[in-house]
Amino acid sequence: MKPLNQKTQRLTDSVIRRMTRLAMEYDAVNLSQGFPDFDPPQFIMDRLKEVATAGPHQYSPTWGNLNYREALAKKLTHWMGIPIDPNRNVLATVGSTEAMMAALMAISNPGDKVVIFSPYFENYYAQSVFNSIEPVFVPLDPPAFTFNGDLLEAAFRDPKTKAMILCNPSNPSGRVFTREELQFIADLAIKYDVIIITDEPYEHIVFEPYKHVYIASLPNMWERTICCSSLSKTYSITGWRLGYIAADKPLLDECKKMHDFLTVCAPSPLQEAVIPGLLAPDSYYKGVQDHYTHMRDLFTNGLREIGFNFTEPQGTYFMMVDISEFAHGKNDVEFCEEMVRKIGVAVVPGSSFFKEDVNHLARFHFSKKDETLYEALNRLADIKKM
Repeated sequence: MKPLNQKTQRLTDSVIRRMTRLAMEYDAVNLSQGFPDFDPPQFIMDRLKEVATAGPHQYSPTWGNLNYREALAKKLTHWMGIPIDPNRNVLATVGSTEAMMAALMAISNPGDKVVIFSPYFENYYAQSVFNSIEPVFVPLDPPAFTFNGDLLEAAFRDPKTKAMILCNPSNPSGRVFTREELQFIADLAIKYDVIIITDEPYEHIVFEPYKHVYIASLPNMWERTICCSSLSKTYSITGWRLGYIAADKPLLDECKKMHDFLTVCAPSPLQEAVIPGLLAPDSYYKGVQDHYTHMRDLFTNGLREIGFNFTEPQGTYFMMVDISEFAHGKNDVEFCEEMVRKIGVAVVPGSSFFKEDVNHLARFHFSKKDETLYEALNRLADIKKM
């Protein structure tokens, strides 16, 4: 057999989903992969029942059903403060994953470079490899997960740098970047002619007093930002695989070409079913914030009582926890795998998110029912016996 694609030799399977499989094997509480164990909002479920009978059940237009794009454009115009045209500025995708892949494919050529903060969501590295572009990692230094402006500018200054991937609020760190930090990044993008690809699925999961700012809304940034996002987190529908790209027409038109041949279209009936969520009033999003604030407080208070040290999440439903006190010389992968077997709680070893040599952290996830979080905390209370 002739050699297979050499790019795959640079990758492993997803560590996050590997930990989910391990959780299933040992009947552990799964705090690794980021999905809730509660249902979507009832008004979305009700619409899904109607669509199950009435349809649509066939291909949507490649760019998305018009009423989906209109509802999405209305929501984005409201929250981003930018006039979004459903025909010129919005593309329905199969989750944020496909959105980002289409964006990178649309703008990059082999040999280009893309700037990525580290720690980073594992897909970013894989997407860079698939596109034959070189990731340039700039550290977010724990425990505060702040960046060094000089290091970031050095990465932008390289003439091969084409883009930056910016996850805000940040997975896995739970960091919400300030307006001042985003303006600094925006200034670099303008100065060095770099495109920003955002990954913003946690835009509505932000804890007081922190505020999410869309970098595309800053002066002169709309024309050089490709906004990628997912509806999975905001509406608790991770299995629906609905996402979108929002961008100025010249950028979006190139993304459309890639999307057309990647997936043809996002799931047509699910586009229709989620529309009540996209048209929900502001009170719904305040409810999302309150719900996740409750889960965060319940879980972080419990972890403190057990004796864990961690960085308080400012947004998302992830947090980075220091496991060094309990690891007793084991690296983070060994410790997390042992914790699944002996304690019955699955989390993700932090080294899978870092380019740097960091192996004393693990990512914990708290988008769960109260009883699930209490069960996890009860099991984690035995951590010192491990």
